[in-house]
Amino acid sequence: MNGAATIEGYASVFGERDEAGDRVVFGAFRRSLAARGARGIAMLWQHDPGAPIGRWDVLAEDRWGLHVRGRLLTGLARGREAAVLIAAGALTGLSIGFRPRRAVRAAGTGERILQDIDLWEISLVTFPQADKARIRRIG
Repeated sequence: MNGAATIEGYASVFGERDEAGDRVVFGAFRRSLAARGARGIAMLWQHDPGAPIGRWDVLAEDRWGLHVRGRLLTGLARGREAAVLIAAGALTGLSIGFRPRRAVRAAGTGERILQDIDLWEISLVTFPQADKARIRRIG
């Protein structure tokens, strides 16, 4: 695809508590990935549904978390801007947009343990809720 920059990273890291008090467990994305696949999950700019910025080519759960690889559409002004910011290290965050299908509260901590997630989008963000949800590479 002409006018694209590949990005790769982790949109979610298993077992890590995020700023909202949530922990995602391995397998939480299984149903969404099977139903929608990578192309059925939107790539957005800062969770803005009116600002798609590219498309995801590969989404897969591994031991670490939800690994993602996709293409920023650099033919769009916002895509070029994002590519420049990522290359400079000024934009590194990823964040998931979802609805929990199944979650439980951890006794004592009140943490929400997300066991089944209805994932609909993954955004490039300045401040991710999960600190380790980051873009690791741009090409």
